[in-house]
Amino acid sequence: MEMADAVGWVDAVVVGSGFGGAAAACRLAEAGRSVCVLERGKTYPPGSFPRRPDQMAANFWDPSEGLQGIFDIWSFRHLESVVASGVGGGSLIYANVMLRKDEHWFVRDQGPAGGYESWPVTREDLEPWYDRAEKMMGATGNPYPYTDRTAKTQAMRRAASRLGMDWFRPPLAIAFAGDGKRPGEPIPDSADNIHGVARLSCRLCGECDIGCNDGAKNSLDFTYLTAAVRAGAQLQDRSEVKEILPIDGGYEVRYVRHHADNEGIRRGTGVPPKTVLRCRTLVLGAGTFGSTFLLLRNRKAFPGLSPALGTRFCGNGDLLGFVLDSPDKLNASYGPVITSTMRVPDELDGGTGRGYYIQDGGYPGFVDWLVEAATLTGPAKRAARFAVGALMRKFAGGPPASEIGNQLAALVGQGKSSSGALPLLGMGRDVPDGRLRLENGYLELDWCDESSREYFATVQASMTAIAQELGGRFMINPSRHLHRIISPHPLGGVPMGSNPDQGVVDAHGEAYGHPGLFVVDGSVMPGPVGANPSLTIAALAERFTERILERLDQRLAVAR
Repeated sequence: MEMADAVGWVDAVVVGSGFGGAAAACRLAEAGRSVCVLERGKTYPPGSFPRRPDQMAANFWDPSEGLQGIFDIWSFRHLESVVASGVGGGSLIYANVMLRKDEHWFVRDQGPAGGYESWPVTREDLEPWYDRAEKMMGATGNPYPYTDRTAKTQAMRRAASRLGMDWFRPPLAIAFAGDGKRPGEPIPDSADNIHGVARLSCRLCGECDIGCNDGAKNSLDFTYLTAAVRAGAQLQDRSEVKEILPIDGGYEVRYVRHHADNEGIRRGTGVPPKTVLRCRTLVLGAGTFGSTFLLLRNRKAFPGLSPALGTRFCGNGDLLGFVLDSPDKLNASYGPVITSTMRVPDELDGGTGRGYYIQDGGYPGFVDWLVEAATLTGPAKRAARFAVGALMRKFAGGPPASEIGNQLAALVGQGKSSSGALPLLGMGRDVPDGRLRLENGYLELDWCDESSREYFATVQASMTAIAQELGGRFMINPSRHLHRIISPHPLGGVPMGSNPDQGVVDAHGEAYGHPGLFVVDGSVMPGPVGANPSLTIAALAERFTERILERLDQRLAVAR
């Protein structure tokens, strides 16, 4: 194996630039520590997110096949998950929602066999860190006049009222236009970011989940990472960490570089040369799959690592469904992806069973055309009618060309299929009884929905009721019939716990038995967050950074 010489020591290496890694890197750099952030994906300034079909086809992550795109698809027997690869991590493709974990859902129970969750922190512990993270991300409610313009928001509010469900607008980390401004106008003095590019306010285009080309999302590259770099942190993209190991005085990190010249070139399974970096403190923020995979693959270098490694996995109760054929014009492609939330309480706070949230979904405008094209009989009949009409005009005489507008309008159709469609996104307290493990060097997941079937059935029943209130019909994500789920919120694998038997890391994110090794991403969750987890991940990382700084001071004192 070819190995480059070590490039020296830094106080902290942060692996990954998602919500946990970005928050930790920012606060460490602001405290005057030398920090290097290693992100496997590339940088995406505004205007660089793919839109054309040929670009989208290459917008996936598999460097061995020459793919260095943003979407990393993990597929297991009963679960598929989409995570991001790029500077800013999941913030590049998430739906901007900033919700706190419910106070009563920080449980310390035993639950079903293998499915207990025991949180070593409380909502009270996290409150100041929630405040700090929320302020840093610029979270704001979906303000007037946007809520009056987004039909799906009003439709969800009406349905919730008729069903007796709690409804509210969640805080969104989006830069909306101010009073008297139009959507899509330049944001004054907004070019002071790591891209050096001015940003535009939200155009309500529904493209949040495929990357915002206007820079309207307050994603991590515009917030925590810009602050980190401004404070002196090194941010290195296209740098994928492969090996980690403890050494005297700290840790050694070995990573490979994914050069831009290699995009589109299949390299197979060959291992490129590695670069070495040494640090006093190692902070893993590579995401639920990334951090768990790194620790499992390098486990021999960390004797005594907790047997809880790989456990407490869950999909945060994620469930995807669709309202179809509503007579209301829901116009899911207009507005931010998520604009409103319904909340169903848990048995812990006044409800029955396990609690959950249901949110409206959205998608880019071009998807409306795909929806219309998918209803084949409509377009086929309209096209045939237009063709016959054209022939009649040609051979039998007809209205002049200036009066062809009504025929063209008929060809396009009324767009009822797309305007009456709305994705519904469910999430909540499923049972965290999955286990991630290695098999032949690859990450595998032992998880099925059996222990959470009652939960999923309840969420689906609520979605069906919402669809009926909107005058439409409900369709569950088709893979659900095979007991599969699609989860954008995988959690667990390196869970927190009050002792090494319960968790891999303690209540401050530090690995039991390995001082100076911290984990700051969604893998530390000992169970579902219930709400969208991004804000909770950032708040935990903010809290963990206090202990990271303490540990760094101790190590630096010894080194002197």
